[in-house]
Amino acid sequence: MRLLVTGGCGFIGNNFIRYILEHYQPEMITSVDALTYPSSIESSAAFSSEFGERYEFFKADIADAERIDEVLTNHSYFALVNFAAETQSHSSAAPAPEKFIRTNIVGAATLLEAARRHGVKRFVQVSTDEVYGSLPAPERFTEQSALNPSSLYAVTKAAADLLVLEAYNSYGQDVVVTRCSNNYGPYQNPSKLIPAMILCALSGQPMPVYGDGLDVRDWIHVDDHCAAVFDVLMQGRAGDIYNVGGDTEQKNLDVIRSILRHLGKDENLIKFVPDPLGHERRYAIDSSKLRNEVGWKPLYGFERGLLQTIDWYRRNEWWWNGARRS
Repeated sequence: MRLLVTGGCGFIGNNFIRYILEHYQPEMITSVDALTYPSSIESSAAFSSEFGERYEFFKADIADAERIDEVLTNHSYFALVNFAAETQSHSSAAPAPEKFIRTNIVGAATLLEAARRHGVKRFVQVSTDEVYGSLPAPERFTEQSALNPSSLYAVTKAAADLLVLEAYNSYGQDVVVTRCSNNYGPYQNPSKLIPAMILCALSGQPMPVYGDGLDVRDWIHVDDHCAAVFDVLMQGRAGDIYNVGGDTEQKNLDVIRSILRHLGKDENLIKFVPDPLGHERRYAIDSSKLRNEVGWKPLYGFERGLLQTIDWYRRNEWWWNGARRS
């Protein structure tokens, strides 16, 4: 069985490819990535030597219909798993809407049409809990909750989700959508919260915390997310949505304090900075549908996963130094 994975050099896509190739035989994967921020070709540099002909890579923009058609012509694919997404810029400057629209919306539409034309059996759209917006405790969003995105990223991801589901309704295309909470783990770009705070703590630099640090996120180890995506790929119902959450809600400030504690650093490194516009207070999703229907459950508790992540960044300076320069 061959899979086409788009966004395969991004944090989650790269980990998904590694997870599949290490756990399942003889899965074969074609990875597609445009190698824009925050993708890292170094993350998969060893795949060819580790996995041989079971892995291949194509540099391509998913909104480039001609290039995607060329990729899909080379093999017969069981499924296309779309991790590719424009997420954010390097700085706090306002993002360019056209980039988000091209990759997240036009790209998804291009992939859907190409998958139909080439007879790809299943299409998996990997999305985000941010499409639901924010809500107060103790409520959690379900798959039936209304969409209320508040950022350009979330708006374009929500639009892509609707395009994917429309393909099921209009064409009978076999599609599924997953919406996941905040991921952490190896190979995450150093600009993201957990790796950024780990690297600040390791170097003794100030650790910038937005607002009062009490924003809440549900954290899930990337390996648990990868297992969930594969389970949905194999067992999810066509035309359906599955929330993926770790049930480990944490205040940002508590996450940072945990990092400091594990590294033996003082809390005087914490520096509070102004909240950016549109920063949501709390994301929370209910993943009981995935657990009950598919049988998935996370294997990592937050403390265990955080310790593993801290250890990985301590041992892989070569990787995150390269990611910072890219």
